[in-house]
Amino acid sequence: MSAKSTVKKSTMKQSDLFGSRFSFTRITEQAIKCVLFLCAFISVATTVGIIFVLVTESIVSVGPDPAFFQEVSVVEFFTETRWTPLFNEKHFGVLPLLAGTFLIAGIAALIALPIGLASSLYLREYASPRTRNVIKPTMELLAGIPTVVYGYFALIFVTPYVLKPIFQDLMGFDVDVFNAASAGIVVGIMILPMVSSLSEDALAAVPRGLREAGYALGSTKFDVSTRIVLPAASSGIVASFLLAISRAIGETMAVTIAAGMTPSMTLNPFSSVQTMTSYIVNATSGDAPTGTIEYQSLYAIALTLFCITLAMNVLSQIVVSRFREVYE
Repeated sequence: MSAKSTVKKSTMKQSDLFGSRFSFTRITEQAIKCVLFLCAFISVATTVGIIFVLVTESIVSVGPDPAFFQEVSVVEFFTETRWTPLFNEKHFGVLPLLAGTFLIAGIAALIALPIGLASSLYLREYASPRTRNVIKPTMELLAGIPTVVYGYFALIFVTPYVLKPIFQDLMGFDVDVFNAASAGIVVGIMILPMVSSLSEDALAAVPRGLREAGYALGSTKFDVSTRIVLPAASSGIVASFLLAISRAIGETMAVTIAAGMTPSMTLNPFSSVQTMTSYIVNATSGDAPTGTIEYQSLYAIALTLFCITLAMNVLSQIVVSRFREVYE
């Protein structure tokens, strides 16, 4: 056998080996691509399924039972000030539930937003790496506590040992056992890690050169932090605020336990209120038979809640894309 034919056969073997490896790599890549697409498709399909259930149960019926808004007008739903779907005299005005929801979310925002922003500013600009590695994981442990624990913490500790001694004994306000203030406080504690973590990520994205330029002009660390770093990271900070508020609006168990189930149009934080999520829990506990208008009302509430949280998330994306600073 000549040397030329030997080299040719060796080249053919190497080519076949390379071709088989290339084919195996392509098959592996296609398999990974299909798995990733399936995961993304499951997420989208789940969202579409939720929307389909909410719409068919509240707006357009696909079964023998009419949908909620086929029996109750949209005008009555958004303008009536009484919510008594489980009583003999039924009223379907969502305003009391909206008032209770936004009252608790507002109290939570007053607590979580400034404390979360201040903590993120400290962790990013003032704390040493060792201190940051201790404080940040400890703070994020708050996000892992079950929400039912927060609810009982508000009911057993916050109301009798914080609110009543300060606001009832000292200031003379009447503090109910179930009240919006205690629920708002624990929800604020609950969303605090989200505000702090997302805000710190936004602060970390600001280039070091901006800080050094401020120091070169004679600015103090406080001036650099508040007048240079914070404005530069404003889009990410605002987005974290909106996401945290939407999380507070959708909270369920903590407000169900701590705030009570009294739908009322009030701004008194020390009285009992009912939120949209707590009504859904109440309606699904067996008080509303399936197929009745009372049962359909929980889907109308769920659709309203879905639209509110969706609007908050879309607004956060608009803020990020509109005011984001791109540094190179």
